[in-house]
Amino acid sequence: MPLTGTLVDTQGRVVRDLRISVTDRCNLRCVYCMPAEGMPWLPKEELLTFEELTRFARVCLALGVTGIRLTGGEPTVRADLPKLVRMLADLAPGLDLSITTNGLKLAAMSEALRDAGLTRVNVSLDTLDRGRFLQIARRDRFHEVIAGLEAARRAGFRPIKVNAVLMRGFNEDEVVPLARWARGEGYELRFIEWMPLDFQHAWSRERLVPASEILARLGEALPLEPARVEDPGAPASLYRYRDGSGRVGVIASVTRPFCGHCDRIRLTADGQIRTCLFALKEYDFRRALRGGASDQEIAGLLAAAVWRKEPGHLVNNPAFVQPARGMSAIGG
Repeated sequence: MPLTGTLVDTQGRVVRDLRISVTDRCNLRCVYCMPAEGMPWLPKEELLTFEELTRFARVCLALGVTGIRLTGGEPTVRADLPKLVRMLADLAPGLDLSITTNGLKLAAMSEALRDAGLTRVNVSLDTLDRGRFLQIARRDRFHEVIAGLEAARRAGFRPIKVNAVLMRGFNEDEVVPLARWARGEGYELRFIEWMPLDFQHAWSRERLVPASEILARLGEALPLEPARVEDPGAPASLYRYRDGSGRVGVIASVTRPFCGHCDRIRLTADGQIRTCLFALKEYDFRRALRGGASDQEIAGLLAAAVWRKEPGHLVNNPAFVQPARGMSAIGG
């Protein structure tokens, strides 16, 4: 029997976007994400196989999901990633299939990923200064990110989005330089507020650079105006440069929550569904996938999980409790 229906929660929000974490491992150690020594990584046998990931994605697509984004950790460190991209792309013609990456492996992988069916790339880059990159990422690999961005452009990816997390005392003075550089290169920049999702639980509101400050700094040097909303479920508030030379976005998860139109769920690398980045509860789908559950049963379990999706996060509530898992284990 074909699967039917949509994934809807008690707030009337419909899930259209599936984030799949393919690994919790990463080849950087960014200060806002994990400690310098790294983390105890998941054993290989606990990771979902490509076949299991593809099967779960197929069920989601049958229930109305229209976009899939591959995340990590760092997704490109998963062996044979282009093979998974091909398996997912073959599920549906024209599938919006994207990746969020630190870009270190894009110089070598961009062509293969494009040929396999990947449609878009988001690359994380928090600074234009090599020394500061080393300070933030704890690895001296700035030029590899730049080379990866250039390779993605040569491979034909459009648009290429660049994600920059700002932290006071590290890189808040680079708002305008990053914006000038990105629009000069033809990339779409997204500034992201630092969220309390680091493994070491070192997040502090004092180091948060809020959207209001980002936009004020930008507006002084590069006048902006709101851009037309293309995707109501997108996390970024978009702005056009008034001189017509591109757009910039701000993802203000902390100071301007967009929970009311969130259309995302996340599948962790070890097969847990999270209905919110900040959720304290996970739903185990690895057990179902490996325990003989039918597609109909998986669909039913997923619909029940989505129905219980949280109305919104509690980051600005005194009762907020940071999830035990950090961002690199959840998937962005």
